[in-house]
Amino acid sequence: MPRFYCPQPLPAGATVDLPEAVAHHLHVVRLQPGAALTLFNGEGGQVRATLLESGKRRATARIDTHEAIEVELPYAVTLAQGLPEGTKMDWIIEKAVELGVAAVQPLAAQRSVVRLSGERAEKRQAHWQGVIEAASEQCGRNRLARLDPLLDFGRWLAAPAPAPRILLSPRADQSLADWAKVNGPQALTLMVGPEGGFSREEEDAALGAGALALSVGPRVLRTETAALAALAMLGGLWGGM
Repeated sequence: MPRFYCPQPLPAGATVDLPEAVAHHLHVVRLQPGAALTLFNGEGGQVRATLLESGKRRATARIDTHEAIEVELPYAVTLAQGLPEGTKMDWIIEKAVELGVAAVQPLAAQRSVVRLSGERAEKRQAHWQGVIEAASEQCGRNRLARLDPLLDFGRWLAAPAPAPRILLSPRADQSLADWAKVNGPQALTLMVGPEGGFSREEEDAALGAGALALSVGPRVLRTETAALAALAMLGGLWGGM
């Protein structure tokens, strides 16, 4: 059944105008009035709806029933990702959302090749938000992962940490798997560097600020692989997958 994110109230029995982007999608795939839809607004649960009208820029639907369905992880993981080059960040965010990440914090690290500021940063932020919404539509999540503004690594590190910070490093003596087996499910932040990883200076600063260095195995993983491997590992050990 087609499934769409609609950031608006979705009360049962109401007739609602769907977002223009959704209307355009329905027009492109030529979905006809009477078709069944699934809608969610990111506040929890989803609704079954019936398409009433479909045009190139406008579509309406009748909200039929609410379903209290949740597929969130039972622990909140924030991904603090050093900004990689090209479109790798799109891939990382998309797959991290599919694996259940609760929040994404983009970081401008010393080895980040891409530098974003001003209007360019705002446009990229809006694009990443769209990636989160599309990934949530696809994977069945009814709550959107939070996207935090891009921050300089040092500025982010200096802020209070609401949950333990795990620095993923191939130089760590202990593995994430071994640590997770001893420590039960809990909220945490995974720190992943850009291409080449965090610099030695950044790693030392993170450890000095209380972060715990852990590895994801004996092989050195690419930046677009490390966080996803860690999320899958935690899901396998702590549940929620």
